[in-house]
Amino acid sequence: MDYKKLLEDYNCKACVMSVETYSDGTYGNILVVDGNKLYKDDIEDFTGRPFVENTPYYMSFPKDLNFEDFIYRSAVLHQNLHTYVNLYQIGLWVELYLLPLTSDKENMGYCLYSYIVTPKVDTGSMSDISPTTSSAVLKTCIKLRGAEDFENKINEVTADIRDICDACRCCILTIDNDEETCKVLGDAYMPGFPSFLTTEDIRKEFYKLILTWEDTLAGSTCFIVKNEQDMNVIKERNPEWYESLSKYRVESMVLFPLKYNGTLLGYIWATNFDIRNTVKIKEVLELTTYFIASEIANYRMLKRMEVLGTIDIMTGSLNRNAMNNRVAQFDTQKDESIKSIGILFADLNGLKMINDSSGHLEGDRFLKKASAVLRQVFVDDEIYRAGGDEFMVLAINNTQEEFDEKMRRIREIAEKQTKVNFAIGSCFEEGDIDIRRALRKADEDMYEDKKEYYSRHPGLKYR
Repeated sequence: MDYKKLLEDYNCKACVMSVETYSDGTYGNILVVDGNKLYKDDIEDFTGRPFVENTPYYMSFPKDLNFEDFIYRSAVLHQNLHTYVNLYQIGLWVELYLLPLTSDKENMGYCLYSYIVTPKVDTGSMSDISPTTSSAVLKTCIKLRGAEDFENKINEVTADIRDICDACRCCILTIDNDEETCKVLGDAYMPGFPSFLTTEDIRKEFYKLILTWEDTLAGSTCFIVKNEQDMNVIKERNPEWYESLSKYRVESMVLFPLKYNGTLLGYIWATNFDIRNTVKIKEVLELTTYFIASEIANYRMLKRMEVLGTIDIMTGSLNRNAMNNRVAQFDTQKDESIKSIGILFADLNGLKMINDSSGHLEGDRFLKKASAVLRQVFVDDEIYRAGGDEFMVLAINNTQEEFDEKMRRIREIAEKQTKVNFAIGSCFEEGDIDIRRALRKADEDMYEDKKEYYSRHPGLKYR
């Protein structure tokens, strides 16, 4: 059948695609039959070679299982389709339209494929979706926007997506390339499916597998496995991943990367989903992941700002602001889980002398060394730089014996390392805890210890 007249009258980039079908319901070659001038010019600019009629579609643009599925649905199942996708690998947004065409050949389907490409997201195109899809996406946005407990809300969103997919499991997972590990941010699953990634060793091992997913996606915006034919693509591209999926009896899967401003933050996936709703699921997740990635990036930024607001940059200890907030917590919130507190004040002796004789750079090294000594002993406790040359340690739920042993060790280490000498004061309370009283007692003890130190070293006083 001659589709040239149709293409000539089509006033945007458009081509006619053909799909070869088999009796078992699978498909074979997908060809670009012909295209209008706008399409041919675009393809020639993209590939750098002349357009040729009746050639496999992947001669014009990258091979993509999702694209093949859409072409099949339109050409063979006669569905009118429209979607809006982010081709993040080339920094473009594409609005796709597919219209089924009449075929005069047995075992051959045809459709008209047209598209509009923009470098930036078009909010009008993004919002031009079905009421069902827009409701699902809006629900996600409302839950995440301004959520006080982000991690709890992301779990709710994960459960919503699992329901939409009617999947056995849905998971939102983030990656940390600096630590070479991953974290399950949201996990929703049917009864009988065990938790996973429960230890740091398992998370680090799984991270190695995650690194292979981007190559398996091969530039696609997502990976949707509906049947054995699709599963064989994974088997060919990523045998290790295929083996893992087979082990856990995964027969269908949806995988979407979570990207924000070109940075991969993690993935969302659903396994053993209802393949009858593939188009709806893809449409919902195509947009939902865009908003989820944005919220995760915002959440991470706020967490970094929170850390920067509580950490003393020089020593890596918690700063005075964090210390004041922690003490205020004791005043305003009764925490029944806290049975005892041990307070330590440690003031460096001799910092001024080092600054005066060797310079402030050497004095900074001295402070870092002092912080490292405290971390060596108070491994699981809260260490604060209270200001200048003074540190405060808060040890929660230690026994009296455990706290006394730490006090003994810190004095022993300080004496052995002659360049790190602390004036130390402490207080231990359990039962009816008064944080202000404990702080006063530890501070008074520390000043008594400092007075005794300078009485033994009168030449170092005020230095």
